[in-house]
Amino acid sequence: MLLRLGFILCIFAIIPLKSQSAVLSIDLGSEWLKVAVVNLKPGQPPISIAINEMSKRKSPNLVSFQSGIRLIGEESSALIARYPDKVYAQIRDLIGKPYSFSKQKIDSFYLPYQIVEDSRGVAAIKVDDGEIYSLEEMLAMILSYALDLAEFHSKVAVKDAVITVPPYFGQSERKAVIQAAQLAGVNVLSLINEHSGAALQYGIDKKFANDSKYVVFYDMGATSTYAALVYFSAYDTKDYGKTLSANQFQVKDVVWNAELGGQHMELRLVEYFADEFNKQLENGVDVRKFPKAMAKLKKQVKRTKEILSANTVAPISVESIHDDRDFRSSITREKFEELCEDLWAKALIPLKEVLQNSGLRADEVSAVELIGGATRVPKLQAKLQEFLGRKQLDKHLDADEAIVLGAALHAANLSDGIKLNRKLGMIDGATYGYVMELDGIDLVKDESTKQVLVPRMKKVPSKMFRSIIHKKDFEVALSYESKDLLPPGVSSPIFAQYTVSGLANATERYASRNLSAPIKANLHFSLSRSGVLTLDRAEAVIEITEWVEVPKKNLTVDNSTSANITLNSSTETASGDSAEEGNDNLQNDGSTNNSSNSGATEENIKEIIEKKLKKRTFRVTLKVAEKTIGPAMSFSEKSLADAKQKLAALNQKDAERRRTAELKNNLEGYIYSTREKVESSGEVEKVSTNEERQSFIAKLEEIQDWLYMDGEDATAGEFEERLKMLKAIGDPIFFRMDELTARPKAMEQAKKYLTELAEIVRGWEISKSWIPKEKIDEVLNLADKFSKWLDQKQAEQEKASATSEPVFTSEEVYDKLADLQAEVTRVNRIPKPRPKVEKPAKNDTNTEKAEKDSNSTSGTSEESSTKENPETSDGSATDNADPESRSHDEL
Repeated sequence: MLLRLGFILCIFAIIPLKSQSAVLSIDLGSEWLKVAVVNLKPGQPPISIAINEMSKRKSPNLVSFQSGIRLIGEESSALIARYPDKVYAQIRDLIGKPYSFSKQKIDSFYLPYQIVEDSRGVAAIKVDDGEIYSLEEMLAMILSYALDLAEFHSKVAVKDAVITVPPYFGQSERKAVIQAAQLAGVNVLSLINEHSGAALQYGIDKKFANDSKYVVFYDMGATSTYAALVYFSAYDTKDYGKTLSANQFQVKDVVWNAELGGQHMELRLVEYFADEFNKQLENGVDVRKFPKAMAKLKKQVKRTKEILSANTVAPISVESIHDDRDFRSSITREKFEELCEDLWAKALIPLKEVLQNSGLRADEVSAVELIGGATRVPKLQAKLQEFLGRKQLDKHLDADEAIVLGAALHAANLSDGIKLNRKLGMIDGATYGYVMELDGIDLVKDESTKQVLVPRMKKVPSKMFRSIIHKKDFEVALSYESKDLLPPGVSSPIFAQYTVSGLANATERYASRNLSAPIKANLHFSLSRSGVLTLDRAEAVIEITEWVEVPKKNLTVDNSTSANITLNSSTETASGDSAEEGNDNLQNDGSTNNSSNSGATEENIKEIIEKKLKKRTFRVTLKVAEKTIGPAMSFSEKSLADAKQKLAALNQKDAERRRTAELKNNLEGYIYSTREKVESSGEVEKVSTNEERQSFIAKLEEIQDWLYMDGEDATAGEFEERLKMLKAIGDPIFFRMDELTARPKAMEQAKKYLTELAEIVRGWEISKSWIPKEKIDEVLNLADKFSKWLDQKQAEQEKASATSEPVFTSEEVYDKLADLQAEVTRVNRIPKPRPKVEKPAKNDTNTEKAEKDSNSTSGTSEESSTKENPETSDGSATDNADPESRSHDEL
């Protein structure tokens, strides 16, 4: 039975289950946003890129506020040149950073928008109407936009997501991204380092059973560069009793430069062309002081850099860059490479260090995969080839989409509702080492109060446990292990602080007890799958040794059995068994000497109390309160609620804006298409009077004038009301026009079917003779009524005017035709009756015996039949019976 059950479960395990759930991954880049969706819908690829409203596979990572209107993505990109101070870029690189770092960052990239310092010491953005938004709120807007793209792409609700982050993100940045996702209504399954996403995409379709390898993933994005060393291998695993080889990878090391990327190359070009334009002005004016001019120049420089990747010379043209003057110039690839000369050397450092740290030579690395848009620069590729001693670099991955697709695989593996057949084990590590430091009254500073909690590259996720002997409340600080390796912009290594209270009370409460060991506090830490380190809980552990009273039964008998009793009692005391176990021993001993124990009765047994020395452990939960200050401080519950309410109001306003724009477009489109149709279509003239058309055109012109004057600031309701007003006039006219062709077509189809029906009925009479005649007559009557109705309505319609309401419509014809077809189908499905099956006759050898048996039982049978069927006594039942049935029964 168990084997059968196991087999059934195996069958169900391999049957793919249909699921309507979906998960998404978000590649949160500094400049671009990419979204992938995992959705196991039939007929669709399981993992696909969600395109935006412009049918592009990536969206600008931008938010803007203009005249009270919030725009995200492509809509914001269109405003950069005109309103650079109202378009907010590089939000990902500012989140969780000190205000001073953020200010220096946006100034160096010529981003003119206004930021202010909030109570946590981080930057917040002040928009044109004076409203201030935290960077978490701004990032939540982008994540909400990504969620909308995913839901529109998959056509199902999506909430679970995996979000990519660069490896240099520290604790404050990771916590800020998670909080932003919470504000956006995104359930974060995990944050994933960008290099792990790329490694997943690289290894998912490869086999490493006999070919373990080291692979370096080199990524230069818009603002940062890193090199990650990953080891791919295989291990044996059991699956339904079979030994299978499973692939996995482990991130060995990662080295980065958070201040080197494609935009830093673009800045060199911006500075070069700004100097050239200043020389052309010859009036001492510096174009760098004008945000609009710099925004236009930066936009064109990006295109110039892209052209230089494929050509040796690239032009640049900026219309009306400043003071109504145009700027035109060109640059060679050689000059561009010269401007960035120091950047090429810096770009090699992450690769050199990751190999040096691992002790590997360049030729021991199987592949160096390039990802990130800036790796397309020819000079960078040449420098990498020169260092590695290779003629070709590895480009098996899509430089733009590898990370988001790999993150989608991770999301599928973490999701409860979606499971993919292809799996790849992932072992990622903490990119920073973390230290625990304790402080408190009477706490002696030694090795126990400051310990390395998480070594660098320790497996993620992990749980840690530490103990401290102390009697009073204390504080716990979590900090980065090395002051030389801190996240960008971080000046203090401490990122989290906690108070642990309740230990002093526990010590006082148990001080009078006999302690067998000093009271200690156990601290439980966890490093989450997202790389966030927290102190989860704490407890006081008190060990006490005390005498406890244990009830014991004593057996009193005569002197002849005292030896046995003494022996058993001593054995019981030494072993520490319970009273019941002692009695069992006595009974076992008594089995060898029945006469000795035969006198043991209830009167002989009495209870005594024995004292034993027992060790007891008490665990008291201690209160853990976070008191982190600075950039890593989390939002309070009230702050979260206020932020959600603020974002919800913006979302509602955006939805109303989109609805208003859609209705305005619908009204405008209806006016243009209808005017053209009314004024030029001869069909409209057939079904409407001249007075109707002139009146309708006048109404169209009236609403068109309103649309471009008073209607500019109209509400969605006003657009909808006017559209309904126009349709109330135009719909009857266009309906009559459509019926001019639709009605004759429906009539033709109906008459054709009536002709075919005659052939169908003849076929029934020939090949389906079992169909009752009354059923055929019903079909013919229904067809006759339908035919007469058609003739009658057609005659009435010919007498009616084309400008009046139709006597009948094509829809009515199709409805009646459908009813007739349904009745024909029902009759056509009447099944053929089953033929009567008679029992086979007995063979000749058994005939005589059968007759004798029949004769011997006929009297009894007839008598029984008479009793059971009284009607046969007067012969009525026999006369009405079928003769064949009667003779058959006698057999």
